[in-house]
Formats: sequence, C-alpha cells, structure tokens
Amino acid sequence: MTLPDHIKAEAARLRTEIERHNRLYYVLDAPEVSDAEYDALLRRLVEIEEAHPALRTPDSPTQRVGAVPAEQFAPVRHTIPMLSLANAMDPEEALAFDARVKRFLETEEEIVYVAEPKLDGLSVELVYEEGVLTVGSTRGDGVTGEDVTANLRTVKSIPLRLSPVAKAMGDESPVPRRLEVRGEVLITRDDFERLNESRDAEGEEPFANPRNAAAGSLRQLDPAVTASRPLDGFFYAIGQVEEDSYPDNQWELLDWLKGLGLKINPLCRRCSGIEEALDFYRYLLGKREEIPYEIDGMVVKVDRFDLRGKLGNTARSPRWAIAAKFPPEQARTVVEEITVQVGRTGKVTPVAHLSPVRVGGVMVSRATLHNQDEVARKDVRIGDTVVIQRAGDVIPEVVEVIPDRRPEGSQAWSMPAKCPVCDAGIIRVEGEAAHRCSNMACPAQVKTRIFHFASRGAMDIEGLGRKTVSQLVDLGKVSLPSDLAALSKEDVLELELFADKSAENFVKAIEEAKGSRTADRLLFGLGIPMVGQVGAKLLMARFKTFEELSGATEEQMLDIHGIGPEIAGQVVSFFAEPVNLAEAEKLWETFRPQQVAGAVKDDLAGKTFVLTGALEGYTRDEAKAAIEKLGGKVTGSVSKRTDYVVAGADPGSKLAKAEELGIKVLGEDEFVEMLGENK
Repeated sequence: MTLPDHIKAEAARLRTEIERHNRLYYVLDAPEVSDAEYDALLRRLVEIEEAHPALRTPDSPTQRVGAVPAEQFAPVRHTIPMLSLANAMDPEEALAFDARVKRFLETEEEIVYVAEPKLDGLSVELVYEEGVLTVGSTRGDGVTGEDVTANLRTVKSIPLRLSPVAKAMGDESPVPRRLEVRGEVLITRDDFERLNESRDAEGEEPFANPRNAAAGSLRQLDPAVTASRPLDGFFYAIGQVEEDSYPDNQWELLDWLKGLGLKINPLCRRCSGIEEALDFYRYLLGKREEIPYEIDGMVVKVDRFDLRGKLGNTARSPRWAIAAKFPPEQARTVVEEITVQVGRTGKVTPVAHLSPVRVGGVMVSRATLHNQDEVARKDVRIGDTVVIQRAGDVIPEVVEVIPDRRPEGSQAWSMPAKCPVCDAGIIRVEGEAAHRCSNMACPAQVKTRIFHFASRGAMDIEGLGRKTVSQLVDLGKVSLPSDLAALSKEDVLELELFADKSAENFVKAIEEAKGSRTADRLLFGLGIPMVGQVGAKLLMARFKTFEELSGATEEQMLDIHGIGPEIAGQVVSFFAEPVNLAEAEKLWETFRPQQVAGAVKDDLAGKTFVLTGALEGYTRDEAKAAIEKLGGKVTGSVSKRTDYVVAGADPGSKLAKAEELGIKVLGEDEFVEMLGENK
C-alpha cells in the first residue's frame, strides 16, 4: 500500500522539529517550546509511526526507547585505538610534559594548548554513517569496546542524526560520510542525588558516585532502564573521518563538532603556553564545587594536529596530551555518632556517622575509622569537628580532628564489649590491630561472607547485591555460599523487586558461574583471613586440586615464595575446622573451578611492582595481568616495601622516588626478560 505524500512529509517534518527541540533543550540549554508542546509533537509522531510502521526510521526520536533487551554486549573494535592519558599529579609534572613536547619538536617557542575539564564519566565512541548514528560503544580496553548502541540512542543530548550543514569553520561544510566521535557520558550531581533518592525509596542499593551511576546505567541490557536514567554527554575528539575538509586543530574541531549538533563542554580554553594552561587549572580547581558535574582534573592537549602527528603515541597514551589531576578533596564536618560494623571474617570496624557534607562530588555521611588503635591515635570523639577526605572511589576517611572545635565534656571512644548484631563477645586476637566478633554464626558474618563470595573479584555472580543477600538470608533461603547453587526461580520470586524475567536471569547468573571461574577466585571467595587475590593465585598455582590445598601443611605453604607464616597459618586453621572444610569441599564440587593456568615464577612470586611511564609492548592492564599471573602484585605508589619499579617512556615522579629509596628499576627489556615473554 502506497503511503500518502502528506503523511510522509508530516513524519519527516516532525522528526526534524523534535530533534531540533532536543538540541535546543539538551545541548544549547535554550528551549523554545513548553514540555506540553514538545510532548504533543512526539505523541503525533508516535501515532503516525504506529499507523504506518514503514515510516519508522532508525534515527526517529521515537526510537530512543524501545529496543529489545540484549542478551550480552557484542564487541566493537575501534578503528583507531582509544588511548588513555598519562597523569600529571602536580604542576611540576605538567611543566615536565611541556619540556618533553618542546624537546621532541625541537623548539623553544611556546606551544599552543587546548585545556579542557577532565570529566569523571564513561568514555564512549559514536559512529555516524551519512550523518546517522549507527554504532555506539564503550572505550573498553582501548582497542575493543562493548556495543551499547541501543542504550546511547536513549541519551537525549546525543543526536540520532547530525545536522545537515555545519557552519563551524566559517563556511558550509557537509556532514562527513563517516565520523567517529569520542566523548564522555555522565550524570550531573543533582541528577545523581535524585537517582539515589529514588533507588533508596525502592529499596535498591544506591550508587557509590556519579561515575558508577553513569557506567552502570549505560551497561544495562535493557535500553528502557538506560532511558529512565538522567544521562548526559560531552564530545571532544574524533577517530576516523571520511571527509575532504575538517579542522586542523583542536580548538576549531570543538566548534566544528558543535556545528554538527554534538554537545561541547563550554569550559574549554585555548592557552598560549603551559603557564597559561596552569592558570586555567587553578581556575577550574577553584570552581570545582560550582560545576554541576564531577571533574577530577584538566586535560591539556597540543592544539595543532600536525604537531600531534610529529609527537605520536606510546603504546598506552599520546605524547601530545596529559591529564593534570586534582588533589583529593577534603571537607570539614561533625561526628554525630560512632558505631561498629561486622565484616565477613567477624572483623569489627568503627564507623563515624557524620553531618552530611559534599566531598569529591558525593554527599558523604559516613567515614571509616579503621580500628580502635586508629581512633585512639587521632582521638576521634562524638561531637568532634573533623577533616574528611575522599579520592575517587576510595571510602571516605577521617584525616584529623580540629581540637579547638571540640565540645566540653566529650569522652574518648572505646570498642564495645558485645557484637551489635548477635550480642556475642568482641575479642582482640593477640598481635592483631582488629577486634572480632567471637560468634562464627553471627548473621552479619553470614551475609557478608555470601556477598563476598559472589563479588566481582571472586565468583562474580551478577545481581547478587547486599540487599538481595540480606533478603535471602532473612527468608531462610541461604545460610552458606553453597546454598546459592540450589536456588530456584520460585525462591527468587519471593524476594522484593524480582519479576519473572529478572528472577530467571538471576538463577542463570549462578549457573553461568559454575565451571567458568578459576580455582584461585573460589579460594579468594571463601573469605579466609589474610588470603587476598594474589595469595589465592600463589596457593592455587602450587596446589592444583582441592584435596592438595586442604591437606597442605604450613611448611609446604611456606615453601611458596610470597606466602608468609600469617597466611599459611590462617589457611591451615580454616581447613582444620570441620564446618569450613565441608563447606569448601561442597563449593568445589558444585562450582567446579578451573585449574589456574601458568606457573609461579620465582623472580615475581610475592614481589611488589610499581609501573610508571608508558611501555611500548604492554598496556598498563596487560603488564599488571602478566605480573599477577606469575605471582606478583602491582601497587600504585612507591614505598620501602616495593621490590621493583618498571619504568617506561616519560616516567613520572615514581621513578625519582624509587631512585631515592634505592629500589631496583627495570627498563622494558629487563621487564620482558623477567616475565620470560617475547612481546
């Protein structure tokens, strides 16, 4: 049946008009119509497309919601790798970056840079073919990302079709035949707080910070869930472009992208020299709390693309850009109460409940006090005014007490004698800083043990959050991690917020964990005190079966380089308990873990590495994985406990620290030789 021309014309006009209003509202912040008028336009287009499905195009505004939920995300290989940036942690490192650029370009003239806020969101790439959004993906590992096209189409500040004409360069430039554009998806602070308020009202676990909220929202299998989240985005870079003419510098590129309908951050500045860029850094740092979204620093980029070509890239990052990071944020607030929480091993940790205060873009009302000794050392009391600090995803902590703000009559705090959960005695083991609940059957320990077993570093069972674990235990569905294997769809449907499909997916996630996880992850998931992920790898590389591990003596474990008497003693004591042994044996039989691949290398086993600079043959994640695979561990800072510092191109202040402490520094060739690999 032939569609009437006037219907075709009306649908085309509505699509164009609605997208124009989307751009005015979400990108330019200059709406022309009321919400009611906008809704009327969208309703009319929906009516037309429902009556005439042939008119429903992929770039129609009606398609921002409605895709079929994905089973999983398909991989998307980036045409040009999405490299990460090297970090400058202080102005001296930014000045050193400028000196390297000048030295590489053999010039003493000031370099023109473009400085942009470093957004704390999720990096994405959009691919437009003939102006239409065809593929949207996450950064992933920089080479391969995840296909989240359906989800990105729901973000209203992202155009489904680029503007037909761009006037950003002073003339009328056509939309590129193919354009790969890169940017950041985020959630503003106000939207983040409203989102968490709604999640709390529905009994869901709140997000830790806006970045986690944005990442979690964009990686939903059901685009309808993503559409319900207040995602926004800014764009600032390109990948491959099929076009005869486009800008030759970053400053004009931003204007060009804006002319195509893409949202550009207004807080960007063209700077003549690094000192001007550092002035802008200080300006952004002072305005940090006023900016409606989280930024954790400033990105400095060489403006001219021809100079970027001469500078080139290392294996991990471009030589023409650097991220100048902000220092951790601090704030003052008042300690309203000090309570204790019980962890999975029975460890009792004091927690300060605070008058809510914003730190690092997040409203903070709790901070860890670590242990009784730390509380006494800082002399933290109820009623004290304290300085708290939060950096990235780190749990907020009390840095210091302001003595002259202490109220009269305050009392020093001490650990309670009884567990607040089960009323059993709280004890302190000789030689340990921690206090522990003496009752192994304490409900708090049961819940946290099960949550730990299912966590990402252990068995990685999707959907098994704290609230779900709490309900399963409270309803008597599980009391041990092994009980998870027997859960049915009907069991899960008795929990709050689980419908037919979500219950089915939850049971499926448990089944998928069986036979697909390695033995070291299961061992880590047991929650044996002092056995972390590295220790678990070392043990399972030596003892290939459960029988070998559970029957091993302390002497056998101490033969493993990197396993000390504390770890060996804890493992032997754990398996000496019949209840623990039976539970571990059942978990091994039920979840059928895979044997740990590879052997532990003596040069690496138990050694601590710090990586600095860019390696030609490895990304940072690849180098870390290679070290951990052979029994070593990687930390982020240099200390007396560091065994090796691996220094690549353009190393930072960590190299100087290593030299100061006399720590062995490995070049890339030495590092590769130590790994025994040819890359």
